[in-house]
Amino acid sequence: MRIAVLAAAVLVLVAPPAASPQVLVPYVPTAYEVVDRMLALAEVTKEDVVYDLGSGDGRIPIAAAKNHGARGVGLDIDPRRIEESRANAKAAGVESLVEFREQDVLTADISGATVVTLYLLSSFNAQLRPILTRQLRPGTRIVSHAFSMGPTWPADKVDRFTTKTGDEITLYLWKFDGKIRP
Repeated sequence: MRIAVLAAAVLVLVAPPAASPQVLVPYVPTAYEVVDRMLALAEVTKEDVVYDLGSGDGRIPIAAAKNHGARGVGLDIDPRRIEESRANAKAAGVESLVEFREQDVLTADISGATVVTLYLLSSFNAQLRPILTRQLRPGTRIVSHAFSMGPTWPADKVDRFTTKTGDEITLYLWKFDGKIRP
């Protein structure tokens, strides 16, 4: 009996809650200074639709709307982040320009994007590469914070800088050329 109770206790401690999303990339918010630089690198305007894949608290779509007049779409698998993003958009007064969807970015329709932003691991970017290149229109800009798309798709531009707090940052920009990449 003691072993069964102990086994049950261990299972409760290590098993994730049934409703929790499977998070493959840790949530690390992008510093606001880096957000501004990403949107500038992509040359975002009011004509753009900015999709942020793994949008966390929504700061990139919100900044695109507030600072550039663009529309924004944030996709995240965590329902708590989606709720937080919607509250942040309302507080920023841009809820009419942005939307947040609880969605797996690997299965989402992103074909409406003119700009895509990422702060995902290189291994995840590699999984996204064929999805991006099948769905996006030529001319769509893709900006990744810190992680490339791998050696088979070099960035069109790389921006390296040091933030005011001393962090060394690398941003990658691709202007999609219409070529499907595995």
